[in-house]
Amino acid sequence: MVPMRKEEGDTPFVQELKQIPGLKVRVGEPLARHTSIKIGGPADYFLEVERCAALPRVLKLLDRYEIPFCILGKGSNILVSDLGARGAVIRLGIEFKQIEWLEKGGEALVTAGAAYPVTQLVREAMRKGYSGLEFAEGIPGSVGGALVMNAGAYGSEIEKIVVRVEGVTQRGEPVQFSRDKMVFSYRDSHLPPGTLVTRVCVRLLKDKTEEVGLKVRELVTRRKKSQPSGHPNSGSMFRNPPGDFAGRLIEAAGLKGKRIGRAEISERHANFIVNLGGAKAEDVRRLMEMARAEVKKRFSIELQPEVRLLGAWPLSDAGH
Repeated sequence: MVPMRKEEGDTPFVQELKQIPGLKVRVGEPLARHTSIKIGGPADYFLEVERCAALPRVLKLLDRYEIPFCILGKGSNILVSDLGARGAVIRLGIEFKQIEWLEKGGEALVTAGAAYPVTQLVREAMRKGYSGLEFAEGIPGSVGGALVMNAGAYGSEIEKIVVRVEGVTQRGEPVQFSRDKMVFSYRDSHLPPGTLVTRVCVRLLKDKTEEVGLKVRELVTRRKKSQPSGHPNSGSMFRNPPGDFAGRLIEAAGLKGKRIGRAEISERHANFIVNLGGAKAEDVRRLMEMARAEVKKRFSIELQPEVRLLGAWPLSDAGH
């Protein structure tokens, strides 16, 4: 599981990739540059897909060469191993950041590219006076990532506003799912394995602009009071167990402020692990394991990770 060196990147596979218009190819790209916690070793191939037409060609090429891949959105809710990620890491670019508004009869159907930032969508809906997305204020990811994880907060989730999801299979074939054909659960959209989301359509309702703005500002204040700032992090590390909160359990286990290396269980919110500067992925993973073990020991509750572990992990079966 040795990372590929940049000088090894001039292969027939790379040469074929470079022939695809609308694709940027980097070999041995450090993923710490692309994650919100600023941690992560190199990807063998880092592929920035700028044009929609390029994506099927990329996927078919990966399939032909039998190279594994994953999608990286804005880099939140993910922890990349210090050893990096083997295979290809795909990030969607320019044409996947487009958005269309269809306003009619007191509602709006909004179709956003998978790479469109969630917070930007929330702010745009607020300016136009449409409600339904207020809960997503402060969610740091992309629309595609929010859909895949069924992101939510303050009693609401993406599933409540979804109308349609467009995407491609891992072999580059187009697929589409209407809301009535989808099954959501807590932090999961249960899309068919290998599905890559390219566009998401949501329905918002017309409201008074000042009312929507007030709700958004209230949630901004709540997040600032409860969530850490000033240090990079991946967002919530664990899913909330039924009827309780992961942060409360970790704090009750006496782990707030616990450090390993330069990683720390946040003093402000125990379900966040922050990078104090120079933290290693292994430090973060060990803090996660400590939190899971202590909460299970004290409260007989098994915490489930919300953050996704990517890459090869030493002395662990985590990742792939």
